Amino acid sequence: MTDLDFRQGGYPASGPQTTNLADILERVLDKGIVIAGDIKIDLLDIELLTIRLRLFVASVDTAKKAGIDWWETDPALSSHAARNALEDENRELRARLDALESKSEEMSTSEK
Repeated sequence: MTDLDFRQGGYPASGPQTTNLADILERVLDKGIVIAGDIKIDLLDIELLTIRLRLFVASVDTAKKAGIDWWETDPALSSHAARNALEDENRELRARLDALESKSEEMSTSEK
């Protein structure tokens, strides 16, 4: 054995543990990671602007376990949610139209 094989104390030299990107990504997505931050802009002790940033990086399953599923109900991200939003809006507009028509009929009958 040469001096390169052993350092002082007789222990073998060990390099840094290497972890590939796929392992790190799998671990992050499996457990999830939260990054939070606030940006405040004050002028003479008067708050002008506050921006709150929250970033949650996780797999879909991990996010659902954490109670986060907003993408399922956001019409911009889900065709099912968009369909539901249009149906709700259509139902609401029909109800308003029915109410206006009945009110119009009441007014026309009371004028006679």
